[in-house]
Amino acid sequence: MDKIISIKKKLFELLLKEHAFWSYDPRSLKFDSISDDQLIALTMRHLDLDEIKMLFDIYPKNKIKSAWQKFLVPEGQYLYTLNRFFAWYYFGSKKPDSYLKSLETRYYNQLSLQ
Repeated sequence: MDKIISIKKKLFELLLKEHAFWSYDPRSLKFDSISDDQLIALTMRHLDLDEIKMLFDIYPKNKIKSAWQKFLVPEGQYLYTLNRFFAWYYFGSKKPDSYLKSLETRYYNQLSLQ
């Protein structure tokens, strides 16, 4: 358990240094004020492969994949290259382009049902 908290705190500190919380006063942010999904998504978006690997040390792959689909995939073209890499490298997609397209379509279909 200490290892998990230690890794989460390290990732949080690195995200602070990268200004991932640019819209917040950094002094008001606390380690436990962000959800696991937010930590995962921000790490994937702002940090490097070594830090992303740390996510897989503390979270199950399906939780990481879920956070990626929830926060990063909907950004479409803006994060297309990054998401294409994640789909291929981390989530084993043999056809990342069509996989991303299907995830985006599913996301937008869910929005239209609300």
